[in-house]
Amino acid sequence: MSIQGARKTIAIIGGGPAGLAALKTVLDTDEFKAGLWHPTVFEAREKVGGVWLPAEPVDNPPLTPLYDSLTTNLPHPVMAFTSLSFPPETPLFPKAKAVEDYLLYYAHHFGLNTHIQLNTSVEQAVWTSPVWRVSLSTGRTLDFDWVIVCNGHYRKPRYPVIPGLDDWVVRNKASHSAWYRRPHELGSTVMVVGAGPSGQDISAEMCEAADSVIHSTIGTPASEDGKLKRRGRPIEFHPDGSVLFEGDIIEKGIDHCILATGYEVEFPFLSSDILRSTLPPPIPPLPTEAFNSSYHVFPLAKHIFPLQARYPPESLTFLGLLVRVAPFPILEAQALAVVQAYRTPLDVEAEAKDILVRYQLLTKASDAAHPKLDIARNWHKFEGEEQFDYRDETYRWAGGSIVVPDWEKEMYEEKGILRQTWVELEKSGEAAGWVKGVGKNGDHEWVDLLKRLLAYAKSKAAA
Repeated sequence: MSIQGARKTIAIIGGGPAGLAALKTVLDTDEFKAGLWHPTVFEAREKVGGVWLPAEPVDNPPLTPLYDSLTTNLPHPVMAFTSLSFPPETPLFPKAKAVEDYLLYYAHHFGLNTHIQLNTSVEQAVWTSPVWRVSLSTGRTLDFDWVIVCNGHYRKPRYPVIPGLDDWVVRNKASHSAWYRRPHELGSTVMVVGAGPSGQDISAEMCEAADSVIHSTIGTPASEDGKLKRRGRPIEFHPDGSVLFEGDIIEKGIDHCILATGYEVEFPFLSSDILRSTLPPPIPPLPTEAFNSSYHVFPLAKHIFPLQARYPPESLTFLGLLVRVAPFPILEAQALAVVQAYRTPLDVEAEAKDILVRYQLLTKASDAAHPKLDIARNWHKFEGEEQFDYRDETYRWAGGSIVVPDWEKEMYEEKGILRQTWVELEKSGEAAGWVKGVGKNGDHEWVDLLKRLLAYAKSKAAA
């Protein structure tokens, strides 16, 4: 079958997991093979890998928040791209270096590197109908028919608004976890804010370097366990080094505070006429402009395509904005959806209805005092099996045949006990035996291993 159509150029901004998935998906198309589609990835750094490519925190903000001890919080059979498994015998919860190597191999294995320009950042992307004019750090300016935004959302630190905190930051008494790499001397009493994986890891690690560590998370009852104190939300930072927490608890003599408080969604190459940097207005109706609230991009059909009046929604697309998901497989589904939209226009009316339904659901569950902000915070956040329904629906819409298997859903749900058990096996020296030879005869061996590990973990918990 011959493929016909106009020649199209595609700029992919970012060579992390999203950009690699987008590029591979385009290279797999008949249009690319027929010489009609011409993709180029622009990656600012010296290698692909995005957030998984390490760097010392000398930039402001750092190029990556990757700290030395980071391991995945998902087992890699759940985390991996569906098109390529991790190598045989890879630890189930691998260190960041294994993920970096996996992404480098992914690019090599699928022949992506010849379409990637390293050490090249996109300075600006401007809509000049009917194309996007893209200005590069090399000084070149090129026109593209389509732009896929894959620059990630772990670069610009988010600082919470808490009385007195700005003064601590100015005095270098508080710093964001983006600068953290390893436990080091920050004083005898160190405070860590944040309930996510980095907050958990950093608070545990800092017990190695400090006499006392205060881990602050919202709604946590006050407790103490050796060097580690657990406290609730910080209410006010005082100049004398004391902090008031919820429950009227005051901790004194805090030498430094590490803020593991997340990151802002940022697109420095898109001007305000492309994305307005503010919360969107309430709907209905849908706005005719696109907004970046720093928590979400709105309104996006399928969390990918901006529904606005300035440029065609498929001409500028966003991958990887979803959180609390297994990201790599979702990126594959989203990339396939982008390709499908290049071929078949979106049903804008149906997509607008889907956005309105989600908006109404989140409105009912939102904080009554700050509904717009609460909706923004939760817009790209999936709970329960939402991510798996989304993947199945996205693949189905894009004409794909992949369906999320039940074992993957189960192992994602049980990721906490699996990780805890795996850490214990590593400490006891037994982990290597569990993965010895696994994966050499096919992916089914990884599934069998996960099921055995889960049964072992539950039997230990019941004992």
